[in-house]
Amino acid sequence: MRHMRIATVFWSCSLAALGLGCRPGSSISLPSEVRDGSPWFRDVTRERGLDFVHDAGSPGAYFLPQLMGSGAALFDFNGDGHLDIYLLQNGGPQSGSVNRLYQQMDDGHFKDVSKGSGLDIAGYNMGVAVGDINNDGWPDLLVTQYGGVKLFLNNGNGTFRDITREAGLDNPLWGASAVFFDYDRDGWLDLVLVNYLDYSPSRQCGGAGGTRDYCNPNEFAGTVTRLFHNRGIPAGAKARAVRFDDATASSGLARKAGPGLGVLCADFNGDGWPDIFVTNDGRPNHLWINQKDSTFREEALSRGLAFNGMGNAPANMGIALGDVDGDNLFDVFVTHLTSETHALWRQGPRGLFLDRAAAAGLAGADCRGTGFGTILEDFNGDGALDLAIANGRVIRAKASAAASPDRFWEPYAEPNHLFAGDGAGHFRNLTHENTPFCGTAGVFRGLACGDVDGDGAVDLLVTQVAGPARLFRNVVSPRGHWLGIRVFDPALKRDAYGAEVTVQTTSGRQRRWVNAGASYLCSHDPRISFGLGTASRVESIQVRWPDGKEEIFAGRAADQWITLRKGGG
Repeated sequence: MRHMRIATVFWSCSLAALGLGCRPGSSISLPSEVRDGSPWFRDVTRERGLDFVHDAGSPGAYFLPQLMGSGAALFDFNGDGHLDIYLLQNGGPQSGSVNRLYQQMDDGHFKDVSKGSGLDIAGYNMGVAVGDINNDGWPDLLVTQYGGVKLFLNNGNGTFRDITREAGLDNPLWGASAVFFDYDRDGWLDLVLVNYLDYSPSRQCGGAGGTRDYCNPNEFAGTVTRLFHNRGIPAGAKARAVRFDDATASSGLARKAGPGLGVLCADFNGDGWPDIFVTNDGRPNHLWINQKDSTFREEALSRGLAFNGMGNAPANMGIALGDVDGDNLFDVFVTHLTSETHALWRQGPRGLFLDRAAAAGLAGADCRGTGFGTILEDFNGDGALDLAIANGRVIRAKASAAASPDRFWEPYAEPNHLFAGDGAGHFRNLTHENTPFCGTAGVFRGLACGDVDGDGAVDLLVTQVAGPARLFRNVVSPRGHWLGIRVFDPALKRDAYGAEVTVQTTSGRQRRWVNAGASYLCSHDPRISFGLGTASRVESIQVRWPDGKEEIFAGRAADQWITLRKGGG
């Protein structure tokens, strides 16, 4: 099947055709080079050898899953210390297009090692989750699909084995985002898998002016988020394959369905146990609070996360988590449609949230786009979290008939957005200053982050429907000091998903949360990075491990990657 490439559309402050403005927000304290318009990112896709082009299937079929996918993963699959890339196709099980695995070589280039890896599968592939499910030191991988799910065990030799049926996983629904996390704190990573719509491809829908377009999600019922409990390795299991039990009903998650798109697992009420936050498209969000007995209670309404600040349930999609105002409580950002306003729920007091998007400077016309993948990270190292959003419409922008097949996706294309945070909960729009990341319109979907080149700066990987995946290197200059941390549990031989890390410097404290699953359909670098500004060292590091134990580690010099091992503090 022929790949459809989205035409490159460079934009300026006019952008009237896309319904976006270009006025800057309030100023913050940034290096003069950044204030003067130096881009924060550089597109290094071609020079790094990344040649992936997404196959969305036939553009005239108006098959809704093709409009919503697909995601990507940044992870070190072979343990050589370099982040590798996994990218998903959505052309269907009969397509010749397969998912691609790219190994990062020592010189920074990416080599396609898909063939023979076991990960080179075709299908309506949507999201990806990464986690070491059998505690053998090798990250395993799960792919969600329209009509299925695939679980792959890392063999430790550059190949993966499909253990879906063997592991007891079955999900014949439209899977979207998924996350590995340890909800019962027994040391084995469990799985939460968000399902989207009870979709019927036979239904045909019209757009503006009577033209054919993709169906509105409100035409279909939502489905149930699935929870699978990791029982560990049964006696006699082949190659350390684990077994999962379907805990959807017993945990309580079956009590409420919804058109789920995004999922994030973190401790929302401060009791030390991971909870589940699910974004629902056009419906109230769900927040499943862990009851510490393998059951969950839905509390999004009472905690302020069910609706936005206007009391509405807009098209909730991608999720980003981070402390945007420096109070050491995480806040939650969720993307919405171009006709809507994104939500920024600031936490405070602990466990309660209030949408403060307008006060943060994120509600203006220049901030709007149909956002999917989203990231809160400190890109310039000043100690304040910044915000990146991958945009792409789901409704054709023009009322006229669809474009010709080779230009079919152009009416859905939008530019990405980038905002600089000031550390006090306010953001300044840097979109018009960042042409490499924001100057090309596309139907962008997944947004994954990680330090791809090992220089301490967080880089970005973005996917788009029927177009090339793009890798952006962080080139902010000057940039503040930094400290990168891998949080590792030697007894489990894996990254400590769910850990909370706090660093103390002479200028204050910062907190980060270890979680590879967030954004939209993506899995990130599980390591965390702190921007330290002018501080050349951290005075101390505190870790709250996923089992609730706390540990203090000695201070370190800045500008390096370190590994904190449980029991070594």
